[in-house]
Amino acid sequence: MPPPAPPPADPVSPPDVYFNRRSFLRAGAVAGSVAATALAYRWLNPSGGAAVETAKLAGLTAPATSPAAAAALGYRVDEPLTSLQDVTNYNNFYEFSTDKEGVAPAAAGFKTDGWKIVVDGLVAKPTTFDLDDLRRTAPPEERVYRMRCVEAWSMVIPWAGFPLAKLLARVEPTSAAKHVAFETLLDPSRMPGQKTAALNWPYVEGLMMAEAMHPLTILATGLYGRELPPQDGAPVRLVVPWKYGFKGIKSIVRISLVDKQPVTTWAGRAPDEYGFLANVNPQVDHPRWSQANEQRIGVPGRRPTLMFNGYGEQVAGLYAGVDLRANF
Repeated sequence: MPPPAPPPADPVSPPDVYFNRRSFLRAGAVAGSVAATALAYRWLNPSGGAAVETAKLAGLTAPATSPAAAAALGYRVDEPLTSLQDVTNYNNFYEFSTDKEGVAPAAAGFKTDGWKIVVDGLVAKPTTFDLDDLRRTAPPEERVYRMRCVEAWSMVIPWAGFPLAKLLARVEPTSAAKHVAFETLLDPSRMPGQKTAALNWPYVEGLMMAEAMHPLTILATGLYGRELPPQDGAPVRLVVPWKYGFKGIKSIVRISLVDKQPVTTWAGRAPDEYGFLANVNPQVDHPRWSQANEQRIGVPGRRPTLMFNGYGEQVAGLYAGVDLRANF
């Protein structure tokens, strides 16, 4: 772990170039938002009750229009940002290297030209999207999220992306879809770490359908106001801020809607250490270390870990009746 140092004062969104380049016709964005909102509401509210309150807390009816509203919805945290240097040079991405500080140099030549994402499974309209298709799904939104690694270190990152629910709305999930499975690119010639047995390849992750449809769950295509760099999961990665970082699968090439819980990479490799839920929980230790506190990268000392990484107001309702001790 790098020695603690004060985080540099990087701008959240330097040049407007990223957001200007990724702007789209407002009418199309509104239509996509309405469709995604309706779909998310159906998944979060199958029978009303507490789930209705969850939908209200999640802000499904409208996007945040002010910093205060964004903070209330969980879209922005008022905490110092982790420096761009650390965000882009302290990475877990075994496809390139198991050395956190070795990922960026190993990924330096990674190209994403011609990238495609297959969205299939239990959907009415299975579709293969290229990057331009993704960009037409919704204009990028900036989300300043905490990121908590299962290894007990954390960051605060200004992502750019759009809710996963908006992409899923385009393929029209069927009522049989209960989970969403994600898959990373498998190409050892471009991802040298895949030539090793560090993990079973390709990397696979998954979410319950209600988690995938939650407005805090985004597909990130950028950070710090610029394109997502290879070491952080270019060209598109999953960000679920209330879960441990290994749930945030990178360099996605397939999203499949399925009726059964998928066998995910870490849960399959070490089921006694990494569970499917993987919600940040200070009361449930990893078998080999405590999760009660964490090291914020670039900041001296340790801080208490927050339940759901501080997003409990927005997401706790998703787990009514669920034993959260089953993380590991």
